[in-house]
Amino acid sequence: MSFRLKAATMAAFTLSAIAAVTASDASQAAGSTETLPVTIPTLPYSSTPQDAGVTFAAPREIVQPISTTSTSQSQKVSSGDIDAPAQPAPTLAALVDAQPVPAEINEDMRCLASAIYYEAKSESLAGQLAVARVIINRSQSGRFASSLCGVVRQPSQFSFVRGGNVPQPRTDSQDWQQAVAIAQIALKDGWKSQAEGALFFHARRVSPGWGKPRLASIDNHIFYR
Repeated sequence: MSFRLKAATMAAFTLSAIAAVTASDASQAAGSTETLPVTIPTLPYSSTPQDAGVTFAAPREIVQPISTTSTSQSQKVSSGDIDAPAQPAPTLAALVDAQPVPAEINEDMRCLASAIYYEAKSESLAGQLAVARVIINRSQSGRFASSLCGVVRQPSQFSFVRGGNVPQPRTDSQDWQQAVAIAQIALKDGWKSQAEGALFFHARRVSPGWGKPRLASIDNHIFYR
């Protein structure tokens, strides 16, 4: 069939269909109860690919995933999901107050706390911490005994030691509890001392003329490297 003939045929069928629909609408508008048959002609089509009918895919529901944002750190902390980071103590006194009372004290801890108690219980907390750091520094220096008790009991080093024996402090006193807290802080390196690195100290009332590098002067003690 030629292109012109095919186009004319299609136009004729289309006009026939429009006329039939128009007649049906007119009849219904006039109130007619008669139902007119409407015949819609079927257009001829070729079996070739260009005339093939178009098949539409069934509509699909597209679900947009909801974006979830991670809960903020502050929300997790407030809800108890994670542990809040430990906050540094504002002062050394606050850190001392925060120290737990140990159920038991081992020998080295007792020697260190005793040295703090006898050498610096009348000093400030900073002065007590500096004394504790001297004893710990000595035990780590290789120039003194390797244990805290060995450092404290070394002859001619601490005047409160008698014949290599450390006297029994008043363990029910506030001074002792404070000395134990300072010992814990010093062992954990929980607070920086003004006398970091010091290996020696003496009271202000004496002048041994050591000729050592002076690091700090705290309360009644002077500290040296």
